[in-house]
Parts: sequence; structure tokens; C-alpha cells
Amino acid sequence: MTKSAYRNNLVLNAGVLLMLFVLQFVLPDYHVLMATRMMVLAVFALGFNALLGYIGLLSLGHAMFFAAGLYGAGLTVYHFGWSLPFAFGFAVLASAVVALVIGAVALRTIRVSFMIVTLMFAQVAYLMVLYFAEWTNGQEGLSLPMSARAVDLFGWTLDLSSALTRYNLAFLLLALCLVLLFAYLASARGRVATAIRDNEGRTEMLGFNVFAGKLEMFVISGAMSGAAGAAYGLLFGYIGSTFASFQYSIEALLFTLLGGAGTIIGPLLGVLLMVAMIDKLSELTSAYLLVIGVVLIVVILWFPKGILGTVRERWAPWLL
Repeated sequence: MTKSAYRNNLVLNAGVLLMLFVLQFVLPDYHVLMATRMMVLAVFALGFNALLGYIGLLSLGHAMFFAAGLYGAGLTVYHFGWSLPFAFGFAVLASAVVALVIGAVALRTIRVSFMIVTLMFAQVAYLMVLYFAEWTNGQEGLSLPMSARAVDLFGWTLDLSSALTRYNLAFLLLALCLVLLFAYLASARGRVATAIRDNEGRTEMLGFNVFAGKLEMFVISGAMSGAAGAAYGLLFGYIGSTFASFQYSIEALLFTLLGGAGTIIGPLLGVLLMVAMIDKLSELTSAYLLVIGVVLIVVILWFPKGILGTVRERWAPWLL
């Protein structure tokens, strides 16, 4: 990456984060809540995009990692009374370990086989959530107790029932993930990852360990998705089996494809557009999913590589 491209990406990402920070002061309460949800889902989409956009692997089971974070944090708080920071840290670690184990198996397959294997693992995880209903409460899920809605952190008491507190915590998580992913992709290891995506055979011929590179990105992707799940459960106080279903893997894919796979803020843009469309169109018609489907088809026809992916291809090749 050239210095000018690095600078342009740095300015763009900093500008996006600044805009998101300022929004909390101008949005009404309902939209602050919706924006909080969008930012958490954007972290999930960032994790998915790390694998699809920068290593070239399409997973159909990423809801498994989101659920690992969700239940890893939620169950430890609900059943064992862990503090929220420890529960969050444990959930991210658990998601990374799950990704390491699953990745070590799934990455031995390629293309369609990889997609099927990740889907199968995700379905197993979903059925486990239903099977261990005495812990997870099955399809009904669990609501976290009010005692878990506040946390003491370095002498400050954070009240998670406050919309602005939740907004800022979601913002900090999104900012941290953006910064870490940007730093990784700008490093030598990130360039190896994109080289694997562009030409796996040539990368291996040059002496790089392709399997290790894929597994590393798989773990990063799983940990980020798990962080999103943990944040969702703790910030909104609910954990349920819906979040482990196949639908959530497809949502992450749609967010990424709409915004532009292989662009850092593309998934964030995809989440903003998709959630906003669902929210507005569901108020107008019960057939809102049909309308959204038509809109997505039109967008893909005009922007075949997603919005920012097409912008990069046509006008801004420096976009990372």
C-alpha cells in the first residue's frame, strides 16, 4: 500500500468514526437504539468480511461464532453471576477457540465443500442450543437480570439501561475492530492474506504457509463475530436461539455483499442500508421482504461488487 493510499484510508475511516460519534447528540432516542444495534451488527459483518473479502472464503456458518459470543457472555452472567467485562472477555476467547477448532477441520476443504462443512457445524451448534434447554431455555431464550445491567469499571458505574451508554460501548467496539482490522491489513501479514485470496497457488509457491494464513484469518473472523454476539447479548439483555440460526449467517453475507466485500467500511454501509430499509419498509407493507429483494437485485445490477467495491473498481482504487 502506498503512503497516499494509506493516508486516504486513514482519513476515510477516521471521518466515518467521527460521524458515528457525533450522531448520538442529534438522533432521537429510538434512532439511537437502532444505531446501536446497527453498530453491533456491523462488527459481525466486519468479522464475516475479514474471511470472505480478504481471504476469499465463503462461510455459511458464521452465526455459530456470533452465538458462541452471545451464549458465552450471557450464560456466564445469568447462571454464574460473572461481571460483564469478564463475561465479555471469556465470550471472545471462547469464540476464538471455537473458530480455531472448526477452522482446523473446515479449511481442509475447498469451495462448495467448505461452505457445506461450515453450514453443518453451524447447524450442530444451533441444535445444541435447543438440546441444552435447561441452560439456554431453548427457543424462548433468556433475559439477563437487572443486576447485570450495570457494571463498575475503573471507579465508574456504567448503566446499560441508558441508551447513550449502550451507544458509546457499541461505538467503542466498532472503532476498536476497525482499527485492528485496518492495522492488520496494512501489515505484511495482511498482504499475505490478500495474496492468498488473489492467487493461492502462487502464494504457496513463494514459500508462504497458506493453511496457516487461512486459519489465522478464520480465527480473527470468528473472534470478531463472537465479540459482536457478546456485545449484543450484554447490551440488550437477551440471548436466544434465533441468533444461532442459519438466517443470521445469511444476513452477514447480505450486509457484506451489499456494502462491498473486501472493503473495510463496506459491511458497515451494508448494515446501515439493510436495517434502515427493513425498518422503514416494514411500516409500509407486510411484503417488505419482497420489496427489499427487488431493491437488492437492482443494486447488484448497478454495483456488481457491492457499493464500495464498485466505487473502488471504477473511481477509488486506493480503498482498502
